[in-house]
Amino acid sequence: MRCPYCSAPDSKVVNSRPSDDGASIRRRRECLGCARRFTTYERAQLEPLMVLKRGGQREAFNPDKLLRGLTLATEKRPVDPERLRAFAYGFEDEVQVAELAAAEIGRRAMTFLRPLDAVAYIRFASVYRDFDSLERFIEEIRGLTDGEEGGLP
Repeated sequence: MRCPYCSAPDSKVVNSRPSDDGASIRRRRECLGCARRFTTYERAQLEPLMVLKRGGQREAFNPDKLLRGLTLATEKRPVDPERLRAFAYGFEDEVQVAELAAAEIGRRAMTFLRPLDAVAYIRFASVYRDFDSLERFIEEIRGLTDGEEGGLP
């Protein structure tokens, strides 16, 4: 570990113990160059959730992209932005797989939006589902007003 004071390349661990939350290890180190002490924390780095796109490419899940879509769908609607943020940033923690299809992320976002706000749900669905006709769009709206699942896959 490089020293933050003198940038010497080596240090030794003087003391090591679990941190307060148990999710990391606190290490007290001493620089072999300048003999100053500093603290580091070691945490597990989890593999990022990978998103399988329609075209077959894979990319790391980005909660900002999900939040952006949710925010656009709820623009000028009475939906608490903190709920959107909590959903987007908690999404990866809720998913227990290493890879997820983009369509599944969209489906889960629609399931989240539906009870919050019908207009936001339809806005999101119009982009996510890419309706090919006005009739299909109207069917989705009727599904909402009839209390059906609205064609959720």
